[in-house]
Amino acid sequence: MDKLVVRGTEINVQWNPNRDDYISLTDIARIKDSDNPRYIIQNWMRNRNTIEFLGVWESLYNPDFNRVEFDAFRSQAGLNSFVMTPQKWIEATQAIGITAKAGRYGGTYAHKEIAFEFASWISVEFKLYLVKEFERLKTEEMKQLGWDIKRNLAKINYRIHTDAIKENLIPPELTPYQISLVYASEADVLNMALFGMTAKQWRDTNPDKKGNIRDYANVSQLVCLSNLENLNAVFINEGMSQAERLTKLNAIAISQMKVLTEDHRILQLETGDAK
Repeated sequence: MDKLVVRGTEINVQWNPNRDDYISLTDIARIKDSDNPRYIIQNWMRNRNTIEFLGVWESLYNPDFNRVEFDAFRSQAGLNSFVMTPQKWIEATQAIGITAKAGRYGGTYAHKEIAFEFASWISVEFKLYLVKEFERLKTEEMKQLGWDIKRNLAKINYRIHTDAIKENLIPPELTPYQISLVYASEADVLNMALFGMTAKQWRDTNPDKKGNIRDYANVSQLVCLSNLENLNAVFINEGMSQAERLTKLNAIAISQMKVLTEDHRILQLETGDAK
C-alpha cells in the first residue's frame, strides 16, 4: 500500500497482481464530498460518457468482459432512472478495471487510467496534480528497486565468494576470530583491486561517514564488484595465490570500469532515468 499526497489530500494506491496500479476513487471523491464519497462515484458512473469509457477500457484489457450486459447499461446510461454502483458494474460485466473492497483499506479502487479519468471529472486541475505525483512515486519506486536489485546481487555473489574461501582457504580447527580475519583479508583483495584501499584505510580516511566503503560505491562500481566476486571465487578454486589474484583482479577492474563508465544504460541508472 502506497500513499500519494495531492494538494493535501491522501490518495491510497494498491498494486493489483497482473493488473498494474489501482488508485482509490473513494479518496479522490472525498475532494467533492468528504462524508459521502460513494455517492460521488455513483453519480460519475451514471454518466453515459463514463459507461462508454469503461466499456472501451474493459474491451481492451479484459477478455472475459460481458458485452451483453454492457450494451444494456449503455442503452440506459444518462436516463434519470439509471442507477449504477461499482459493485453492480463488476458483478454484471465481470469488470476488472474497478474493484470494491471492504475492511481497513476498503473502498472503490480503479486502474490508474480509469482513476485519472475520474479525477478529470472531479477537477481537471486536480487530475494534473495527481498524475504528476503518481509519476513521482513511480520514479522513486524504480530507483529503490534498482538499488535493491544491485545490493542483493552483490550479496548473492558475496555468498558464492565466501563459500569458495571456506572450502579452499580456511584450514581446519581455526577459531572464529581467525576465520573472520581470513574473510576480511579476502574482502580487502576486492577492495584493493577496485577502490585501491582496504576497508580500514577507507574508515581512517572517512571517520565521519557511516557504513563501509561499498555503501558509497556508484552503480558502475557495484556492477564491477559483483563481477570481481565471481572471478575471485573461480581463481580461489583454481588455487591461485592471493598476490596473483589481486594483480589479475585489479587489471580486470580497470578494464571493466572503462567500459561501464561509458555505458549509457549505467548512466541512466545513476541518474534514475532508466526505463
